[in-house]
Amino acid sequence: MDNIKFKALEVSEVEGEYTRKVIEKEIKDLPAGNLIIKVKYSSLNYKDALSAAGNKGVTREYPHTPGIDAAGTVVEDQSGTYQKGDQVIVTGYDLGMNTDGGFGEYIRIPAEWAVRLPENLSLRESMIYGTAGFTAALSVYKLLAADIERGNILVTGASGGVGSFASAILAKLGYDVTAATGKTEAEEYFNNLGVKNIINRKELADDSGKMLLKEKWSGVIDTVGGSLLSNAIKSTSYDGAVTCCGNVASAKLDLNVYPFILRGVSLIGIDSVQCERKLREDVWQKIASDWKIDQLDEFTTEVRLEDLDRQIENMLAGNSKGRVIVKL
Repeated sequence: MDNIKFKALEVSEVEGEYTRKVIEKEIKDLPAGNLIIKVKYSSLNYKDALSAAGNKGVTREYPHTPGIDAAGTVVEDQSGTYQKGDQVIVTGYDLGMNTDGGFGEYIRIPAEWAVRLPENLSLRESMIYGTAGFTAALSVYKLLAADIERGNILVTGASGGVGSFASAILAKLGYDVTAATGKTEAEEYFNNLGVKNIINRKELADDSGKMLLKEKWSGVIDTVGGSLLSNAIKSTSYDGAVTCCGNVASAKLDLNVYPFILRGVSLIGIDSVQCERKLREDVWQKIASDWKIDQLDEFTTEVRLEDLDRQIENMLAGNSKGRVIVKL
């Protein structure tokens, strides 16, 4: 089957310039692996946009096909784990980074990267969640495991993919959610997610230099890092918890130890890339059952492979909202 031809978005580098084009490839062009999947859906994440723009911190060598998410059907599995026709999800690991990803109609990967599609979840729905939804659900999973009080929970970067899902899942579970965003005009968008309290992220700014700030949040899901994260930690109530999964604002954290030693605040790191398999399967089961969101289509834009270039530019410019999924 090595001569099967398929479409893929390829990013090429010529004299330091990067171009994106939908081309025709063959399965023999794919990297080594024991599992071949025919991709039905993928999704666009910020890491994909960086890879598509030539960010060497994400993708070292070009030409390359991005797409850190993929959902589809098994074509061949030499490991014996899956049968032909099984429906699977792939997120994380090296997919779409230095291994050709979900912006192609076929992928070839190690079988251990895939998980079975849970019942009550379609391939399309799994990619509406994708890495963003999985990261959000993993953040909620670990935040609730910290046994925080059922007070007000802050979500930063709330209009992004991870923030949107985290806000919606927490609202579905009955928590009071405060969504912090630079897009506060999107009130209807957040109300549809079940979130009633929306604040401008500027309200979280503080340049007083104080070691601690007034207690506001029983828990925080931070998706952006930087000063928003440090101020959120300083504002977290006694015995509260904060999860951290992103650094789009900054990778630097200007902080002191007082929130941890005087208020007992916990800082929980979230890694959805190398997350161990059992936990990965448990979180996907939550997504497909108790935590499944009713309004998935309301914050989803579906595009073709040929439409991706414009969507990538929107994301790099900070003009993307909700989720973009790709139907292959």
